[in-house]
Amino acid sequence: MPALEYQQILFLVILTITLILFISEKLRVDLIAMLSLMALTLTGILSPREALSGFSSEPAIIVAAVFVLSAGLAATGITDRIGHAIARAAGGSEWRTIAVVMPATAALSAFSHHLMVTAMMLPILMRLAREQKLAASRLLMPMSLAASLGTTLTLISAPAFLLANDLLKRSGNEALDLFAITPIGAVLVLLGAVYMLLGRWLVPKRTGEASNESYLRLERYYTELVVDEDSPWIGKTYGEFRAHFTDRLQVVDWLRYGMRRRYQQTDSPLQRGDVLLVRAAPEEIASIKDEPGLSLHAVSKYGEKPREGEARKTEVLGEEQLVQAVVAPNSEFLGRSVASIDFLHTLGVVVVGLWRKEGWLHGELAELTLEEGDLLVLWGRQHTFEKLSQHHGFLMLMPFQAQQRTRRRAPLSLAIMVAAVAAAATEWLSPQIAFLTGAVAMVLTRCVNIERAYQEIDVRIFVMIAGVIPLGIAMEKTGTAAWFAQLLSEHAQGWQPMTLLLVMFTAAALLTQILSDAATTVLLTPIALSMAQALGLPPTPFVICIAMGAVASFLTPIGHHGNLLILNPGQYTFGDFLRVGAPLTALIAYATAWMARHLWLGGPLLPFGWGA
Repeated sequence: MPALEYQQILFLVILTITLILFISEKLRVDLIAMLSLMALTLTGILSPREALSGFSSEPAIIVAAVFVLSAGLAATGITDRIGHAIARAAGGSEWRTIAVVMPATAALSAFSHHLMVTAMMLPILMRLAREQKLAASRLLMPMSLAASLGTTLTLISAPAFLLANDLLKRSGNEALDLFAITPIGAVLVLLGAVYMLLGRWLVPKRTGEASNESYLRLERYYTELVVDEDSPWIGKTYGEFRAHFTDRLQVVDWLRYGMRRRYQQTDSPLQRGDVLLVRAAPEEIASIKDEPGLSLHAVSKYGEKPREGEARKTEVLGEEQLVQAVVAPNSEFLGRSVASIDFLHTLGVVVVGLWRKEGWLHGELAELTLEEGDLLVLWGRQHTFEKLSQHHGFLMLMPFQAQQRTRRRAPLSLAIMVAAVAAAATEWLSPQIAFLTGAVAMVLTRCVNIERAYQEIDVRIFVMIAGVIPLGIAMEKTGTAAWFAQLLSEHAQGWQPMTLLLVMFTAAALLTQILSDAATTVLLTPIALSMAQALGLPPTPFVICIAMGAVASFLTPIGHHGNLLILNPGQYTFGDFLRVGAPLTALIAYATAWMARHLWLGGPLLPFGWGA
């Protein structure tokens, strides 16, 4: 073996320090990536142009654009609808829920960020487990695994594949198209679903944390909707209303002229001024103003009749907003109804919703007697809430956490997403331009506002990708990748390609437990490129096995952020993931290597024999 040169030693020192910082987690990953980038530049290993090339790279642009596209689907309620449809199809049995949830979750992750999909499905499955008396732990782990496996279906699903493709192109090889890895991903999703169905006994039966369960119940508040004048709902039946909002609102009571309707038949028509007491998620309450013909009853009744002079002080008082307030112990409001307190004239706010830990509410919201711990949703102006925060009747004031849904633009947002994918898949536009155009279209058509679009872009991931790309460039430029590849080639003489593919997958699967999938791919891909060149083989299958190993290994809960989201709700332990994930990762490794050999090395499709 030739001795390492000075620049190679210098690069390995920088790489070692970078890895130690990544593993220690003493600094944020994006800051570590920037420190690494600066070190490579200041030592002269890379020119400034090479060091900053990651910011204009295809992977970084696509990742940022996909975050905005995902935000558009969420803001228009597309993801909510899909999630509720999955929950309905899942039924009440454990095996059926797993069989429905895993493929559906994987399909969502193919064109969105898997963390967003996991976060969306988490409360849906927790509620389903609670209502159907199923063990939450038996549902959450399969869902999280499916969200990660779904990222193997398209090239845009995970930064690892975008980086792998970028490195292939930089080395002079042919780029991959959007669905180049789909055959492998489809096999992995099917394998994962079958594995979790047959081996679900490996997953412990636990119902989840009680505190988390109580938290999830906060997703349903009681509020009142009024049928406006000239509303399109006038003349339509009560049954049609409930069917239309079946996934969004739960109708509890129906009032007319302030009186509860005795006969609430599904064929009874709605009239102007009818009030419907419903249980709704925060997003629905925040979005009611965009629902044609419906208004929040309290806002319609009181909120648009400001006190004298208040209309002229809008700029001073601030815009209207929703805030949550908890009724304090020994509060002066205990035992009194909402109407008798007269929140509008005494406090300058309007009660538009209420959450109570136990029991069902009926009748008019204004007549409800308040109890300790009730959580009120208040409508008012910013200036008013600043004064109200000092009131001893409330334990605390909190922002009402809800993202408004512009559901009438749902078809448009879906069309934009499909068009962006189609443009990239058919190569009518380059992938980065196709998805960047789609992201801009989401904002221009107001499917998602510009502020939320920027908020949804995970800057840490964007900066980390831009910062780790120079590591791969430096590894190749200094000859370090070729040095490692030569070392591996000398020890791998006579090995079959299938064995080498498994080695690539295994190395990535182990390294990704302490590093991100992006960093793992960037570090190992140059070695795979050099090794393939030395062996005279196409580099694509080796690079794909590295990216797959970085994305689809489930040995520990820290290997994927989605697993961290479900760790506490499912009451999982480290050993639970190892027991379930080790056999699954071994199966995935073999399936990935087999399919990669078949697709790019001409190996057999059916499993007979190891020789290429």
